[in-house]
Amino acid sequence: MDSRITNDSSSETAEESHAEQAQNQNLLPLASAASISLSLSTLLPSHFLPPKQIAAAPSKARIPSQISSLSNLSLSSSLSPAKPLFKSTVSANPLQNTLTLNPLRPSNPSGVGALRRAAVVWFRNDLRIHDNECLTAANNDSVSVLPVYCFDPRDYGKSSSGFDKTGPHRATFLTESVADLRKNLQARGSDLVVRIGRPESVLLEVAKAVGADAVYVHREVSHDEVRAEEKVEEVMKDEGVEVKYFWGSTLYHLDDLPFKLEEMPTNYGGFKEKVKGLNVRNTVEALDRLKGLPKRGDVEPGEIPTLMDLGLNPNAAMGQNGKTAANASLSGGETEALQRLKSFAAECHAKPKNKSKDGANDSIYGANFSCKISPWLAMGCLSPRSMFEELKKSASSVISAASNKPNGGAGTSDPGMNWLMYELMWRDFFRFITRKYSSAKKSSYSPATACTGMA
Repeated sequence: MDSRITNDSSSETAEESHAEQAQNQNLLPLASAASISLSLSTLLPSHFLPPKQIAAAPSKARIPSQISSLSNLSLSSSLSPAKPLFKSTVSANPLQNTLTLNPLRPSNPSGVGALRRAAVVWFRNDLRIHDNECLTAANNDSVSVLPVYCFDPRDYGKSSSGFDKTGPHRATFLTESVADLRKNLQARGSDLVVRIGRPESVLLEVAKAVGADAVYVHREVSHDEVRAEEKVEEVMKDEGVEVKYFWGSTLYHLDDLPFKLEEMPTNYGGFKEKVKGLNVRNTVEALDRLKGLPKRGDVEPGEIPTLMDLGLNPNAAMGQNGKTAANASLSGGETEALQRLKSFAAECHAKPKNKSKDGANDSIYGANFSCKISPWLAMGCLSPRSMFEELKKSASSVISAASNKPNGGAGTSDPGMNWLMYELMWRDFFRFITRKYSSAKKSSYSPATACTGMA
């Protein structure tokens, strides 16, 4: 009897020991998972961890690619919790769902999470740093920025009429402006990639090389320029790259016009009446520092082409003395443009009584009755708003000085400012009307009558 009781007790003790060992073995995976989860929680944002209501960890978890960068760190609970560097676009349980490969499009553009990986800035007729909304927006939106300029072969060679599409004098001024833009970008920690090629091919190549998810560009107005925009947008759409457009070539902003572009008056008088009292937007301040170039892709900046590279005869742009035949004092670039603008503003106010018979200030005109600063305005080395703002600043100082005179400045006027507004409004009219018909899909339309109804 005693031996049987002893045997039964020993059997029960052995069974309890085996059960306890089995229970401990069953708890080991859960304890390990809990330990790993606890360690990860000290390093990762909460949205990278499984929800608490999930009782057991999945047997095979797919870790998002962002977590792989933490593999070299020690999973120690002594480290302080890391703050999230971006907002996740994954579902509530990222360990069970892989990250999307599409570019991030967060709803909060002001937060750190809104930064793009890389952006390409396509320079066209906006060869400047100041008052460049396109460049500033790309710099604010992205981790890295790649500025690009394309010498499009379609802009060179002979036209159907047998003339040069771009003559040697204009091409020389353009290459000087591109070189000055590169210098100004380099001074701010960036650079300019220069290529000879069609924009839709060049931009696609560099965007894929650096992994860009957006191209920033100012819209233009002519038929060929609009077609180029459409081709770039088409190839970028196929690659999932967004094209972001801006407007910066006129005094009045396109979005501020009191009418739709397709409803724009076809005569200057009607346009002038419509925009009367319209405010001019403030200029965009130039950035002191720019985001660096993308590290991925190792894109070479490239050389600025010569006239021969563009298919032009370099001797045609030179005089007998070896200097530029057209005007040796015309140097392209934003640096020269800003200096010219200050001189231009000073001249307009230095001779307020030197008027022509139509009431304009003679100092406004350059050679052959052309505005002295128009070449830089045409190339985008200077913006119309910058001209307006500088002359407005000078006009304010003149009015302020005149107000201290005994007559209180009575009769003081600024013919230079008035005439500048007149010229810039004409320029706006022609650019807006050109854009209207370049963008139109209709085959029939009423022609623009610039002088009809002029006030």
